[in-house]
Amino acid sequence: MNIAVTKPEQIEVQRAQTINPDHEVVIVGAGISGLGIAIRLKEQGIESFIILERAGQVGGTWRDNRYPGIAVDITSFTYSYSFEQNPNWSSVFAPGNELQSYTERVAAKYGIYPHIRFGVSVSRAEFDEQNHCWRIEIDGGDAITARHLVSATGGLISPKMPDIEGIGDFKGKIIHTGHWDDSVDLKGKRDAVIGTGATAVQLVPKIAPLVKRLDVYQRTPIWLLKKPDYALPGWLKSAFRLLPGVQRAVRAGTDIVSESVMVISTIYYRQAPWIVRKYEEAGINNMKEQLPGRPDLWEKLTPKYGFGCKRPSFSNEYFRTFARENTELITDPIERITEKGIKTRDGVEHKIDVLILATGYRVFEKGNLPSYDVVGRKGQEIGTFWEDNRYQAYEGLTVPGFPNFYVMLGPYALIGTSYFKMAEGNAIHAVRCIKEGLKRKATCVEVRQDVHDRYFADIQRRQQNTVFLNHNCSLSNSYYFDKHGDAPMLRPSTSVEMLWRAKHLPMDNYQFSTVKKPA
Repeated sequence: MNIAVTKPEQIEVQRAQTINPDHEVVIVGAGISGLGIAIRLKEQGIESFIILERAGQVGGTWRDNRYPGIAVDITSFTYSYSFEQNPNWSSVFAPGNELQSYTERVAAKYGIYPHIRFGVSVSRAEFDEQNHCWRIEIDGGDAITARHLVSATGGLISPKMPDIEGIGDFKGKIIHTGHWDDSVDLKGKRDAVIGTGATAVQLVPKIAPLVKRLDVYQRTPIWLLKKPDYALPGWLKSAFRLLPGVQRAVRAGTDIVSESVMVISTIYYRQAPWIVRKYEEAGINNMKEQLPGRPDLWEKLTPKYGFGCKRPSFSNEYFRTFARENTELITDPIERITEKGIKTRDGVEHKIDVLILATGYRVFEKGNLPSYDVVGRKGQEIGTFWEDNRYQAYEGLTVPGFPNFYVMLGPYALIGTSYFKMAEGNAIHAVRCIKEGLKRKATCVEVRQDVHDRYFADIQRRQQNTVFLNHNCSLSNSYYFDKHGDAPMLRPSTSVEMLWRAKHLPMDNYQFSTVKKPA
């Protein structure tokens, strides 16, 4: 596919005249949300778009994360596009490589590959107010112009390194789970894992049987429920293939369960705190069943914050791992990293060969969402705007002052059940805006300030009912929270409401205008 670019020497000339952009839409990122909106554009008859992807393959998070044990923590029936169910999952909670294969298959089936330009990084995007288009700067100093810009870079793309003194002094091997190094052989080694979030829950049980010794450093324990994971029998897969309605029914059932665990219990905490209490009770029972007769570990592994303050997960093996003779849970704070290992505040130096960082990602921080500068009207950069004025976006997608711009994982966009649901909802919303602009022959689509402000006020009102502001969440060290003390990661609504609003919100909530052509 030939992709138009603008050379640097052409830019100043074009600023002085009205131009037609190279493409109607440019999408940055070929992960779940980038593919989702690309498919929606094609479905609605819009073919003038390209996807810029810095890596060499689609998949996003599932392409980049390859640590041992990686799998979905929401059932695969729910964690997939509603319009493209997969009858061939190997288990209820599919391993990561199957998710990666799924994204590749979807991209091929829906004809997205010809629209993708791999190995291209975006450094900056600036709105051209004279021409109502975005100038997107890429590697090498070239620029691409687009009427509409979609940022689909996702949240889990920038590994977060721990701020621990001496980490540069360690002479052994350091691996962050977000950039797993398959060349490192863990067998027979003394390993340490820093972090006990959802990644560690999957990783620790897989590597414990391989290593000579495993130290797991915990700052904050995690709520874990039993994992109803089973291999899917051949007859069931055949039923899914022959009778798609069967799989849709199964998906509906898992949607209800996931919505209850991940959404309703969180956003309606004040109305029904008993739901959270039940899940907390189930989590404690799960821990005690895996570690019978170990009250010393029960105390350490029981969270002091409420269920839902940080993302809970599922496991039938994680707690059990700490009963192994070669595995130790260490809760003493880390004083520093040394050349040979980790020194805790009790004065003990724990010697290790490999240091594994399961310390998560930067999420709602400047430079990550989005991962490049986005400059709107009057030179306002969106990351700076959010840092100064709180993270906010209408329906988690659009921001006043940034016309023709759609951030797929915007503030309060993510539905707790499935990233795919958010991607589908925001794709519907964004493509409605783009189509309406084409219908009205408008070159500029911008959410109205008053509409945005009312929405953000409603979000803040709803937040008062959530577990985030009511159940000791300050003790959770959760990536749900930002520097302002807000929790902009999750949308305080059900997925049903989110999808309904995406399909039916009035287009008059946006201002449509047309570029003024010179006389």
